[in-house]
Amino acid sequence: MYNIHCTIKHTEKESIDKNCKTTLINMKNIAVIGAGTMGNGIAHAFAQFGFQVALIDVSPEALAKALSTIEKNLDRQVKKEILTEEEKADALKRISTFKNMEHGVKNAELVIEASTENPQVKLSIFRDLDDFCEEGTILATNTSSISITKIASVTRRPDRVIGMHFMNPVPIMKLVEIIKGYSTSAQTCSIIMSLAERIQKTPVEVNDYPGFVSNRILMPMINEAIYTLYEGVAGVEEIDSVMKLGMAHPMGPLHLADFIGLDVCKAILDVLYQGFGNPKYAPCPLLVNMVTAGHLGVKTGQGFYEYQGKEMMVAERFRNIS
Repeated sequence: MYNIHCTIKHTEKESIDKNCKTTLINMKNIAVIGAGTMGNGIAHAFAQFGFQVALIDVSPEALAKALSTIEKNLDRQVKKEILTEEEKADALKRISTFKNMEHGVKNAELVIEASTENPQVKLSIFRDLDDFCEEGTILATNTSSISITKIASVTRRPDRVIGMHFMNPVPIMKLVEIIKGYSTSAQTCSIIMSLAERIQKTPVEVNDYPGFVSNRILMPMINEAIYTLYEGVAGVEEIDSVMKLGMAHPMGPLHLADFIGLDVCKAILDVLYQGFGNPKYAPCPLLVNMVTAGHLGVKTGQGFYEYQGKEMMVAERFRNIS
């Protein structure tokens, strides 16, 4: 476990730590906005470690699917002897679902937004959260690229707005990027760093610049892999094989892009391009066309690969591209 903490003067840190400790002891109610892949994973992680979780989504179907996914993932943990059947049952009992956001966040000490990677959607949600939540509630976003400072600016509590960028799949991946906005207080940062450790994650503090650390490095690599395909340098399997076998990556960049979602990759690259004004971040035309056509990867069954159940094959249009 890394020992990474907010940068604060020693005397100030002692005062904050006392305050944080009290807050953390009392914190037990978490609300998660969005029941998709990231939202249900975040809900799973907190429920597993004893927190009461309100999972909120406007879609009843999404909520039902999320609960089913969480139960299946808990079953895997039981099979691997990470959890007992009793611990699995207890975790499921701690999750309540809500269609109404105001009702869902009523008792929350921390709200984590995990909706679509769309700035306007997020800003709208945070305006509502600022009205619905108690003054002391911390508001976090799982955004993978959008400015925490911009999100915080639509609230009356910018000091209590922070980024918690979890990695997919959340129950397995240890990293949480903790992103401080321009006005995020040291106390808020310290609380969230410690909270991440309570659910056995490794928090790493970063500052609020486009893409943060993870996606500022990852997305240009994925975009370059797509350009390599687009320019006919090599095919899908060849590109992924080079990176897996030569660079020891567990998953090739094109397969990873499918797993993340090509629409998400494009959205992050757009944020990087707009934020830095540097053409190296502009999404490859092939990526733009695939997103426009609705070929978004695993979630639609077709991206650089085609997905049929557990079977994965190179998409027909890319089979002989090299």
